[in-house]
Order: sequence, then C-alpha cells, then structure tokens
Amino acid sequence: MASNRGVVYLGPGKVEVQSIDFPELKNPKGKKIVHGVILKVVSTNICGSDQHMVRGRTTAPAGLVLGHEITGEVIEVGADVEFLKVGDLVSVPFNVACGRCRTCKEQQTGICLTVNEGRAGGAYGYVDMGGWVGGQAEYVMVPYADFNLLKFPNKDQAMEKIRDLTMLSDIFPTGFHGAVKAGVGPGTTVYVAGAGPVGLAAAASAQLLGAAVVIVGDMNKARLAHARSFGCETVDLNEDASLADQITQILGVPEIDCSIDCVGFEASGHGSQAKVEVPAAVLNSLMEITRAGGSIGIPGLYVTDDPGATDAAAKSGNLSIRFGLGWAKSHSFHTGQTPVMSYNRQLMQAILYDKIQIAKAVNVEIISLDDAPKGYAEFDKGVARKFVINPHNLIPSAKPKAKTETATA
Repeated sequence: MASNRGVVYLGPGKVEVQSIDFPELKNPKGKKIVHGVILKVVSTNICGSDQHMVRGRTTAPAGLVLGHEITGEVIEVGADVEFLKVGDLVSVPFNVACGRCRTCKEQQTGICLTVNEGRAGGAYGYVDMGGWVGGQAEYVMVPYADFNLLKFPNKDQAMEKIRDLTMLSDIFPTGFHGAVKAGVGPGTTVYVAGAGPVGLAAAASAQLLGAAVVIVGDMNKARLAHARSFGCETVDLNEDASLADQITQILGVPEIDCSIDCVGFEASGHGSQAKVEVPAAVLNSLMEITRAGGSIGIPGLYVTDDPGATDAAAKSGNLSIRFGLGWAKSHSFHTGQTPVMSYNRQLMQAILYDKIQIAKAVNVEIISLDDAPKGYAEFDKGVARKFVINPHNLIPSAKPKAKTETATA
C-alpha cells in the first residue's frame, strides 16, 4: 500500500508528523463508499480552530489527524463520481456535507444532518465533527465528491494563484460569511474583533463588499500593523481607553454599523484586563458599539465543552453575555459553521479576476509538512502570518520569509 504522512495531535501543545494510513473510499465507520475521491494534497492550511484543539481547549482525542483547509489533485474516483476525473485540481470546503438532507438542500452545508452521528455538521480532522480524517497530510479522502468539491476551471492558472485559492476551503469564505451576516455593504462602517487570519480575511472581505471604513481591533501590534498595510484602521486593545472612545477617535461617533467577532471563546478583556481571559468580552463589547438595529456576525469559534476554561460555567460553554443590551438595541446575531459552498465559487472568481489578493491580506507563508509543528508553535506565539503547508512541494517558490514578529507587552 502507498505511504502517507499527516500532522497528528498528541496532547495539549504537542503535534507531530507521523505515518498514517493511506486513505480508502470508506466512511469513518469503515463502510465502503462509491461517491468519494482520493486527493493528493497540494496545499493545506493551519487554522485558528486547529489551534484551539492543540492548546487543549477542546475535548479532541490524542491521535486525531488534523486539518480541514484542503486543496488537492484528484488521483482516484469512486464508481458513483460523475463530474470529476483524475487530474482535476479542486478546493475542499471544510464542511463535510451529503447534499441530500434537508439542510444541505437549503444550502446550510455547515449543519449537514447525515455525516456526523453526534450532532449536525461535519468537518475533516476536527473534534466532534464525525471522525473524518484530516487533510494536513499527503493524501486525503473526500466523500460526496460531486457535491462537495469546487473544481478550478484552468489548472495552470489555478497553480499560479494557489496561495490565494487555497484560502477558499475555509478562511476566506468564513471571513466573508462573517461580513455578510454582519450586514456589510457599500458605505458601511465595520469593526472586526481580532486581527488573526480570520479577522484579516473578514476585513478584506468587508473592503470587497464596499465598506467605507474597516476598523480592526487586537492586542498584537504586529497583526495590527499588517491590517494597516492594506488600508484598515486599527484599535489597540492594550490601551486603557474604552473601545467606544477609540472608535470615536476614528469615526467621530462611538458606534459602527456592522461588527464581526473573529476571536471566539478564548477572548480576553482589554486595557488593564488585556491579559485576563474573559470569554464573553468580545460579544459584550460588540453589543455596546454596534448601532441600534445593527447586526453582529460571529465566525469566531464557541464550543460546548472547554476543559481549559477559567470558570466552571465556561467549561460547558455557558458565558456571561449581556443579552439584554443586544435585545434592547434590536441586534441580530448570526453564529455557526460557515456554509462554504454558499460563497466559494464567487470568491474563486474574485481571485481569478484579480478583485482581491486574499493571500496578501492574511500574510501567507508556505511551509513544508515537516515544518508543521514549528508552524503551530509560531502561530501560538501570535506571529502575523497564515501558514500554508506544502506536502509535495508543488507550490512555486514562496516569497522570502518576513521577520518573525510577536506581540509586545
């Protein structure tokens, strides 16, 4: 049997590249399937959601093969696959979806009802998401291939833009989804909480949607500097001034039209509380600064079980949210996994026709599969980069590495 290697979670703070099984056309229960394909992975990205698991902030089991942001070349097709062939280059939505159930038919592929026995929604290489093997590997199996996969129309053109196109599996649609659900449109003012890769993708998406001003808030000075590099205003949450006061300094008023939470459950306070974990801090601050009748998009991850939480309530996903304020201001909230297929084809076109440079916005750095553990460690320190793993060295030579920057106290 052919060999395969992947990035395996061993326990809090520990990942390792190990030999893993070569994929077969079988579901997680071992049942043979005919609707899947096997991919040779061209690129696969490290996601902030992966980092939550690696920090030990979920119930992920040791031995989990990580990775849900996958782009690959088809090398084997099941007997029931009609529209894909060997050699096709495809983007894999991180959602595993059957295309047949009620929610899939309603384009809510993030909550497919059949691919996960434990709950609605499935994903590759992720805790409680159905047991589908992750794609931070040399090879991976994708089920329901005709439904799930986005084929690039021109393979050579796609490889020239692979740094951007690899973002279609998750981070770009997720940032875009957060912006759409926050109501971003021409002339709107937007606040993005978090300048990590998803926050930067949301900021770039807001610009693509025509926002008048995009403000990004974070405590990491290097990440804030990168947000400014493509035209965002920024708020340094290490400062003692309130978020509303800092918004006023930029806009002249203490409120914005649209807000996007790209931080999630590992949030901290700001100012004197910047080093203190406050899981509901972002959601509460967004309700304060979002105008009456405004919307809050929440692509940031929240979990049902957090063994590393600082208080008993948060360990089971219960947060001290000031919901009465949001109710009084008639806010709309939108949460949950992004339905990638609602956006990925349009965003592919935006990339191919040079309407956006998403890899530049999130500051992509290409690394080898063997360097994946180092990438996880650097990401955890707060470097202002999005790490893209290149398992077979198929991506053209990467740009020179930027100097490593981390937050300063």
